[in-house]
Amino acid sequence: MAEKKRTRQPNGASSIYFGKDGKWHGRVTVGLRDDGKPDRRHIERKTKAAVTKAVREMERARDEKKLRKPGQSWTVQAWLEHWVENIAKPYVSENTYDGYEVDVRVHLVPGLGAHKLDRLEPEHLERFYQRMQEAGSSAGTAHHAHRTIRVALGEAKRRGHVATNAAEIAKAPRLEEEDIEPFTIEEVQSVLVEAAKLRNSARWVVALALGLRQGEALGLHWEDVDLDAGYVRIRKNRLRPKYAHGCGDDPCGRKAGYCPQKQQTRREHKSTKSRAGRRTIGLPDPLIKILRQHQETQERERIAAGADWEGKGYVFASPTGGPLSPNTDFHTWKRLLRDAGVRDGRLHDARHTAATVLLILGVPDVVIDSIMGWEPGGAARMRARYMHVTGTMLRKVAQQVGDALWELPETN
Repeated sequence: MAEKKRTRQPNGASSIYFGKDGKWHGRVTVGLRDDGKPDRRHIERKTKAAVTKAVREMERARDEKKLRKPGQSWTVQAWLEHWVENIAKPYVSENTYDGYEVDVRVHLVPGLGAHKLDRLEPEHLERFYQRMQEAGSSAGTAHHAHRTIRVALGEAKRRGHVATNAAEIAKAPRLEEEDIEPFTIEEVQSVLVEAAKLRNSARWVVALALGLRQGEALGLHWEDVDLDAGYVRIRKNRLRPKYAHGCGDDPCGRKAGYCPQKQQTRREHKSTKSRAGRRTIGLPDPLIKILRQHQETQERERIAAGADWEGKGYVFASPTGGPLSPNTDFHTWKRLLRDAGVRDGRLHDARHTAATVLLILGVPDVVIDSIMGWEPGGAARMRARYMHVTGTMLRKVAQQVGDALWELPETN
C-alpha cells in the first residue's frame, strides 16, 4: 500500500516556503524559549537556493551548539556590567574582582560598550588594544583588559549568548618579558645592615632569604611558624585594605581611605588559593635566630601596648599588633633602598634575588619550585627566566655566596 503523502513537516522540522511578498522564507526550530514555547528562527532570502543554504547553515550551527540563545540581545556594556557584578564578584577573590572591575569600568565599557555582544569581532578587540596603547596605556594594561574580556566572553559563550569567543581569536597585546634583576650579595648586605635599624627588620631578611611574596610575608601568622622544628607554612595572603566612609550625614569631604571614621570593608587576609602557593619552607639556622629575637621584641611591644594590643597573631605587625598595610610596606622598602645606598628596585626584586641564589647554589629544581611556590605547569619557564643573569655575576656570586649571605647583623 502506497504511503500517504505528508501535507506538513513533522513537529520541530525546518520549513521552506514561498511567501506572498515574493520572497523565500525558512523557519528553523533551534530549541525552547524561556516560556517553554519552541524557538523558531526566521530566515528570508530572494531565491529558494539561498534560503535553503541559510537554513542548512543554521541547522548545523544549532547542532554544534553555536547559536545565540533567544531573549535579551546584550550589548557589550550590559553584559560586562552584569558579568562583573553578578557572575564574577561572588566567586573570585577580592583582588581579582578589583582588577576585573577597573578593566570593565575604565577601559572596556568606554572602548567597546556600544557593540552588540553577538556581533563583536576579533578585529574590534585588536583595534581597541591599539587605541588603548596609543592613548598612553601600557602593553601590560591592554593585556590585562584582554584577559578580562576573554573571561567575560567565555562565560557568555558557555551560557549561549554568543557562538564564539572573539577574545580567544584576537591577538593579545604583545608583552616584553621583564628582565630579572636580582640584587648582588653586596647589595643584600647593605640592605640588611640598614634594615637592622628598623622595626620588623626580620621582614626584610625573610624577603631576601626566602623569597616570599609581599602578601605571603604580611599574611604570615605565628601559628604557621615553628622555630623549634625550623620551618614556616605559607597558608595566608594579606589583602590590600579597602574602606568605606563612616561619617554618615556629616561628610568629611575626603576619600574613603582618609575618612576619620573610615570602615574596613574587606577582610584582612585570605587563604592561599593555589596548591603550589600553600607550602612549607625550611628555615636556615641564622634566620631562626633572627625570628626568635623578633618574637621577643614583639612580646615587649605587646606588654607596652597593654589593652590596646590587638593580638591577631601576625608575625610582622604594627606596634599594637594589627596587620601592616601593603602600601606602607612598599614605601618602607623604597626608603630602605635609598638609605642603604642601593639602586632602586621593585619589592619583587627581593624575591628574584632569593630565587637566583637558590639556582646558583645548585638546589634541585623540585625543591626550588616548592620554596618559591611556582605552579608545576610554569615552573620550568620561571627557572629559565631567573637564570638570565650575566656570566660576570654568576662567577662573582658563586665565589661569595657560601656563608656570606648569613653573616647578618644582629637585629635590635
